[in-house]
Amino acid sequence: MFYCPCDQGRGATLDAFRTAGAPHRDERPLVPLNELDERIVHALAEDARRSFADIGQLVGLSAPAVKRRVDRLRATGAITGFTVRVDPAALGRQTEGFIELYCRSNTSPEAIERGLARYPEIASASTVTGEADALVQVFASDMRHFERVLERIAGEPFVERTKSVLVLSPLLRRFSSGSPG
Repeated sequence: MFYCPCDQGRGATLDAFRTAGAPHRDERPLVPLNELDERIVHALAEDARRSFADIGQLVGLSAPAVKRRVDRLRATGAITGFTVRVDPAALGRQTEGFIELYCRSNTSPEAIERGLARYPEIASASTVTGEADALVQVFASDMRHFERVLERIAGEPFVERTKSVLVLSPLLRRFSSGSPG
């Protein structure tokens, strides 16, 4: 899973530092969430260790009813997993930056994903609209490390050029669809 860094804008999921790619959203048709499901998902996004009984008190359902809904949300792919958010600095990653990738013609999103999957410093990568073909979020130990990662990515055969920016201060990080209305 590729989640933004977390709590107070300082953390990231452990999965963000793994080299495997995230499942594509289009692999399963998603059923739109109703208001009650959104409230359950929001409660889990705040604390995935929260008990079904606690969530039930928040949303007005019994613990078994919450469990049935969570099981359904997992089965339909609305909930893709549960994870822990870790401060990247605890993993020695204190420098955050974004790299815009401008790829050679006829480069598929799958080729970009395969090429980037081996970089443990990449927290997320997405194809985007606009001039760039993809946007990559990187966590590095320091500026020198970020520069080395940037140079390695720029040297990938599918990359024509890159443009990078460094994060000075994270202003807002969200891990769910926001407050449940």
